[in-house]
Amino acid sequence: MTPVSGSQWRPALAPALMLRHDSVRGTDLLVLPERVVVLEGHAGQVVGLCDGTRTVRGIVDELAGRFPGAPVATEVPSFLDRLHQEGWLK
Repeated sequence: MTPVSGSQWRPALAPALMLRHDSVRGTDLLVLPERVVVLEGHAGQVVGLCDGTRTVRGIVDELAGRFPGAPVATEVPSFLDRLHQEGWLK
């Protein structure tokens, strides 16, 4: 699959998925049919911005403001591409 993060793609969770916070584990979860994916670090915050209204560039800009100096411009687009390849983002 070709990376889509350089386009005007506005990532959103696939219809069957939900983002949930597990207060017992203190982490975010991606809840799929018959499967749960534990999101580590700030991945839940990244996925939370994938609401179909922001472009990848908009998501990167938002996170760059929240986390100055973090390598969001290089890491976030590739992370979103991986989620898209898994079929978790549309």
